[in-house]
Amino acid sequence: MENFKVIIVEDVKLELKGTEEIFRNEIPEAQIIGTAQNDTELWLLIKENQPDLVLLDLGLGGSTTVGVDICRILRKRYPEVKVLIFTGEILNEKLWVNVLDAGADGIILKSGELLTRSDVMSVMSGKRMVFNQPILEKILKRFRKSVLDEARKQEAIIDYDIDEYDERMLRHLALGYTKDMIAGLKGMPFGVKSIEKRQVDLITRLFGEGHTGVNATRLVTRAFELGILNVDNLEADDE
Repeated sequence: MENFKVIIVEDVKLELKGTEEIFRNEIPEAQIIGTAQNDTELWLLIKENQPDLVLLDLGLGGSTTVGVDICRILRKRYPEVKVLIFTGEILNEKLWVNVLDAGADGIILKSGELLTRSDVMSVMSGKRMVFNQPILEKILKRFRKSVLDEARKQEAIIDYDIDEYDERMLRHLALGYTKDMIAGLKGMPFGVKSIEKRQVDLITRLFGEGHTGVNATRLVTRAFELGILNVDNLEADDE
């Protein structure tokens, strides 16, 4: 690959030194044209010499949002500049989502194998969503859980003969809706009396024959236990 210019944004001197060593020893094509400890220094550097890549730490000066703002501005002002996040924010998953939404080309966590030549070259070759092993493991874990939860839900829907209206009723009961409110949902073709009958029928299906005194709270709890409802997908329909 041809040589390319890099600006490193990092406010911890020891970590900056380590990052510079990685580039010097493993990525000789990279020319570090400057380093910045904050956004002010970064914008001054870019005015003097625009880089091909900005390696951006998220936690600058004790703030985690500054890095996201920098990424968003870089993407708007300099769309041709690659932005690779190199961060110690290893637990703040919401921050990862925010910076990806802001246009980052990838995220490398400061754990595990750290920054590699392969990561940098992947970004410079135009790849998006470049992650190192620690973040890939987290993504895979979430993906696996999502797939298994969906499979469990589909099995429960078949086993307990759950239709669209059963699921909608259970979901809205879980959200605190009354039977009157559920009957008033857009596209719900049942009145309050029919909702009550459907609830009784669901109790029989989910608990078995002979169960009496099962209220809406116990019914909803059972739906969660069986996988019919999932707390990660608990949203109300448009009314």
